[in-house]
Amino acid sequence: MQDFQRISGSSLQDLMHRALRLKIEHRGLKMGLCTISNARSGACTEDCAFCAQSQSANAAAPVYPLKSLDILLREAELARQSGAERFSLVTSGRGPSSSLVEDVAEIIFQISKRVDIGLCCSLGIIGRKGLTVLKEAGLSRYHHNLEACREFFPSICTTHTFDARMATIKAARKCGLQVCAGGIIGLGESLEHRFFMAKELADLKVDSVPLNILVPIRGTRLQDLSPVTIPEIIRTVAMFRIMLPSAAIRLAGGRESALGEGQILAFMAGADAMLIGGYLTTRGRPPETDIVMTKEIRQLWKEMYHH
Repeated sequence: MQDFQRISGSSLQDLMHRALRLKIEHRGLKMGLCTISNARSGACTEDCAFCAQSQSANAAAPVYPLKSLDILLREAELARQSGAERFSLVTSGRGPSSSLVEDVAEIIFQISKRVDIGLCCSLGIIGRKGLTVLKEAGLSRYHHNLEACREFFPSICTTHTFDARMATIKAARKCGLQVCAGGIIGLGESLEHRFFMAKELADLKVDSVPLNILVPIRGTRLQDLSPVTIPEIIRTVAMFRIMLPSAAIRLAGGRESALGEGQILAFMAGADAMLIGGYLTTRGRPPETDIVMTKEIRQLWKEMYHH
């Protein structure tokens, strides 16, 4: 708890300075860009409180089966042209059937042959056998968020356990896959809850940490939550960088609406990656806008830490 007290007791300016120094020391001027495809949408059996795709929500999320290879090939190529280094296939549901794993593996194999882009996927709770099939097809990174820390998790999901999510991440790591795992802030959790999520992710030695900021969606259980403030978001970003100095800290869903022009502040507080394009059920902004911002951020980093 000493670490948490030190972080919560520091001024935002001091935290940002410490976090950015760690980012430059451990990761240089690197900025990571990725894009996701909502490859199969809606009709999810799980009751995650924030998600429009849950059957327990009364939200207008699209419902469709796995997209065709042709569509996903086009999306992967477009992602590469937009400046993304990675492309991720995301499917709704608790976890994949063996037939879905085979279908996704074939898509990964075909994309890897034709598009020069790193491939990720997010299929939910999955075991080592399915992960091995995906890796052999050309998958390099598996994405599976913790969403929240162990203590807070039951208040946002009751249809599966925190341990099931941890087991998936550990299985991916054992298969030799990189792991992308993070969560959502603004679910009603405290800064201390976020600290424990960062600690759990650090213990798992994840490679990339997507930080989503809740966009309350009408029809979900969290539709009436007040948004997190910009200083609170920046403090959280800095805390994650300090606790995970070598991981990519990736701004993801909600960054545009929650931070607006303040997005650059998050990159001055240790973030060094982002999702570009759109998200699962919410739209992003044009990738060209983010590419311009990326250049501005790297120039700022250079000026502040010129050797």
